[in-house]
Amino acid sequence: MGDILHFGRHEEPEPEPLWREVLGSRLRAAREEQGGRLVDVAERAGISPQYLSEIERGRKEPSSEMIAAVSGALELELADLLGRIAGDVRRHRHQRRPSGPVLLAA
Repeated sequence: MGDILHFGRHEEPEPEPLWREVLGSRLRAAREEQGGRLVDVAERAGISPQYLSEIERGRKEPSSEMIAAVSGALELELADLLGRIAGDVRRHRHQRRPSGPVLLAA
């Protein structure tokens, strides 16, 4: 009498993406929108194509100098890039909110 029964599964929310992953996907999307090749953008940024690839895949945490070099090579305003990354993280946060378990009083 008066017990609370829990039905359904309470799923853990998906963790927020790492900042470097969101940065990488934004940089890759910008490069692809421009039709740029990885090797050409890397050359303009003064880094190796392998390193740029790792940044785009979210495997490396680039320094602020590297971010500035790559965004410059893509002709992106750093403030715009950072604003878009913040928006991506916000959207992900709102999408991942789990609905709580169904509670019924017995």
